[in-house]
Amino acid sequence: MPCYEIIWPLDISSGNVNYDSYFSYYSEQCNLALYDGERHISAKSHQDIIEIAEQIRSHVDRKDITLWLSSRLPFPRLENEEERINGSIDLVVRLLCMINVGELQYGFSGQERLMWSENSLEHWIKNYFHAPRLLDNEHVKLEKIFSALNLGRIAGIEIQFTNNLADHLRLMGEDDKKVSIFHNASFLMVQRNNSMFPDGLIDETIRTLALLFPQSDPKTRKWFRKLSRTFNIDCQVVKCDRLRAIDRQINNFAFWRDRLVVLKQVFDEAEPSTLSQWWCDRRNEVQWYTFWVAILVLVLTLVFGLVQCIEGAVQIYTALRQ
Repeated sequence: MPCYEIIWPLDISSGNVNYDSYFSYYSEQCNLALYDGERHISAKSHQDIIEIAEQIRSHVDRKDITLWLSSRLPFPRLENEEERINGSIDLVVRLLCMINVGELQYGFSGQERLMWSENSLEHWIKNYFHAPRLLDNEHVKLEKIFSALNLGRIAGIEIQFTNNLADHLRLMGEDDKKVSIFHNASFLMVQRNNSMFPDGLIDETIRTLALLFPQSDPKTRKWFRKLSRTFNIDCQVVKCDRLRAIDRQINNFAFWRDRLVVLKQVFDEAEPSTLSQWWCDRRNEVQWYTFWVAILVLVLTLVFGLVQCIEGAVQIYTALRQ
């Protein structure tokens, strides 16, 4: 069985998704796990990954998967047998769900590592994403100006594309000027019927991408094309569903609501600090017109003052010549 059939258990012949970004991630994760002479992982082939994935997708508890893997290891047993088994299970979880689970002995991503240690993976994922919503969202409005492009050019928030679904929309850095965005939209599109994820999580994640990367906005598409030449980003990000006005209501977001509320708050509170940001910032049109009228008056004053200075100098020069 090809590896993608267990990772993406449905028809992947659709022409509407692109798999390059995911399989780049797949290769990267395998290479990291096999580092240091394969001493931290028991899985050695894609077939091993497929067999472990079958166990996980069958809703088997973590402890039972550990015992099953242990029974398959050859004798004599190695001292770090437990580490090798856990490394293999965690690798397959990352490949199945694109969630950073487990520890990488020789890899650093700067991202929080989550630990799955008991029950089935499905049970653990649903518990993680069903965290209670804590923030008030009564006055939060997700206007069309609230997009990934404007996060940068208006609020100065840097976009960091991530392959870790758990980091999606998480603000980072001491000054909250970086935000992680899960970009692997192709992966999401083929996971819509995956029972391991909570009902509605995948569709909602796709809607957050549609919110931040509106496909109807030509400026966003142009900006994204430039980014994709530099970074390995899934091109489906700007091809997600179109959102109607009702779809943009904050109450229609459950799993990502709190992170959207915080991100929108940082966006709203950001004040333009450069001329470029002032030009792009149309959140307060009265303030925008006032600022640029003041700039225009200042420029005209300087120009007329310069003209008068030149004219006066010419007159003095002419008088002296006479």
